[in-house]
Amino acid sequence: MKKLINDPAGIVRESLEGLAMAHADILKVCFQPVYVVRADAPVAGKTGIVSGGGSGHEPMHGGFVGRGMLDAACPGQVFTSPTPDQIEAATRAVNGGAGVLHIVKNYTGDIMNFEMAAELCQAQGMDVLAVVINDDVAVEDSLYTAGRRGVGTTVLAEKICGAAAERRASLAQVADLCRKVNANGRSMGMALTSCTVPAAGKPTFELGDQEMEMGIGIHGEPGRECKPLAPACEIAASMAETILADLPFSTGDSAIAMVNGMGGTPLMELYLMYRELERVLRGRGIAVARRLVGNYITSLEMAGCSITLLRADNELLALWDDPVLTPGLRWGI
Repeated sequence: MKKLINDPAGIVRESLEGLAMAHADILKVCFQPVYVVRADAPVAGKTGIVSGGGSGHEPMHGGFVGRGMLDAACPGQVFTSPTPDQIEAATRAVNGGAGVLHIVKNYTGDIMNFEMAAELCQAQGMDVLAVVINDDVAVEDSLYTAGRRGVGTTVLAEKICGAAAERRASLAQVADLCRKVNANGRSMGMALTSCTVPAAGKPTFELGDQEMEMGIGIHGEPGRECKPLAPACEIAASMAETILADLPFSTGDSAIAMVNGMGGTPLMELYLMYRELERVLRGRGIAVARRLVGNYITSLEMAGCSITLLRADNELLALWDDPVLTPGLRWGI
């Protein structure tokens, strides 16, 4: 194992300390318990938005804390859910009197701990709602989930809901919007290599030099099948067609498209994959209205990518275009 670390046991805390130093104008990090919060929280009269999950997926979620996106994020240990006390403390820290939305990826530990935290907050008089993201088309009932996993659509939901909250939409309105994004978003991932959890010191799974795993999860979970390595055009077409058939998309639809790196893939390859994706969409009469290419929801140093497509109407596009200022996503500021 070769990693730029000191002690595997301290990697999450030390990384968060670096995040706080690098972006002190945008956010701060609290350590007892651990959560990342926007520097000006709580914002009076604004719906707060909190998300979280295991570390190792950076920039998600801590890198999406800031104006126009998340008010707070709760990082667990690597690939481990945050605890209820983290989520409760983060929720209290961003409660500006208009309620708080929890955006929760569909993993069993995340669901349980966010539910427990919401109950604690509600007992203190806070108005808390939760929306679960379950957009992965690859598998049902994986190692970590009951039902579909929550993956790339989470990033799009955090951006769009964050914009609505900045416009002072109510908690109920922001929650409805989050459900709309989840209903219209689909994702699928693939891997060329496994990843190595620092505490484990060895790859999570093995792939041969001429093999790829289709349908992987963001914790290094194996996918739907191991296949011989193929050209990028075939990989992109296979993933895109699986996503398009699942929603399904129709000719004339507009989409927000994200080609996301899993942490170890060069941008050269991600842009090539985006080229192939857009060619598939054009062939189906689907217009790409907005796009993201880069590392947004990763799996440590895994080589591979995921594709997320969100069927987007004028409401979603307008909110997408609103200003955002976070370490991991920024425009319009």
